Amino acid sequence: MTKDQTKESVRRRYSELAVTATQGGSCCTPDDQEAFGASLYASEDLASLPEAAATASLGCGNPTAIAELSTGEVVLDLGSGGGIDVILSARRVGPTGKAYGLDMTDEMLDLARSSAAEAGITNVEFLKGEIEDIPLSDSSVDVVISNCVVNLSTDKAAVIAEAARVLRPGGRFAVTDVIADPDMDDATKQDMEQWTGCIAGALTRAEYTTLLQAAGLIDVVVVETHRVHADAGSAIVRARKPSAAT
Repeated sequence: MTKDQTKESVRRRYSELAVTATQGGSCCTPDDQEAFGASLYASEDLASLPEAAATASLGCGNPTAIAELSTGEVVLDLGSGGGIDVILSARRVGPTGKAYGLDMTDEMLDLARSSAAEAGITNVEFLKGEIEDIPLSDSSVDVVISNCVVNLSTDKAAVIAEAARVLRPGGRFAVTDVIADPDMDDATKQDMEQWTGCIAGALTRAEYTTLLQAAGLIDVVVVETHRVHADAGSAIVRARKPSAAT
C-alpha cells in the first residue's frame, strides 16, 4: 500500500474506535488488555477520568508517568486520541501550564474535547493535524509526549524532527511506543492489520535512537517494559533537546 493508503487505514481504524468508545463499547479485545489500554494506568488516575476517555485509551504505556511534568509547563501529546494523557498532563502542570493534544481524526478530537469538558479541565487545547507537521511554532513546548502513536506514522523521521523543532531548549521527549525486534519477519511488516494495530510499523531500538540523534536530541534512553507481540515490545523512549548553553 502507498503511504497515503496506509495513513487512511490508520485514520479509519481510529475513527471507528472513537465511535465505539463514545457508544460505551470496548476498544481492546480481552487478549490485548494487558499489553494495551487503560489497564496500564494507575487506578487513581483512571478513577478521575471520564469513562469514555479511559475506554478510548489504546496506548502501550503511560507517558504521563515518565514525563516528570512540573507546574507551569507546556505539554504536547502527539496522537492524543480520546484525550486521557492530555487530561492527566493538564492536571499535573496546573492552571499556569497548558496541555495540547494533536490528532488527525475528527471523531477522536470530538471525544477528547467532550471528555476534557466533563472532567472540568480548561488548560487544554486540542488541535487537528498530523504529527509529521505539527501546527505549533518553534520552541513552544517544554515536553512532547505520545502513547503508542509514532509507530503508526509512515514518516517517523519527520515526526521526530517536528518534535525536536517545537521543543524549547532543554525540553524533553518522553513517549511510550512499540519497538520492533531486529528480526521481525517480513510477513508481519507487510500486514496492514498489524500496522494499524501498532506492530508492523514499529522502529527497532537502533532505528529510534538514530532518528532521535539525527534530529539533534541527546541523552537518548530506550527501555522495554513489556512484550506486546512475538516480535515487538512496548518501551519507554526518552531524549532531551540541548539547552541554549549547550
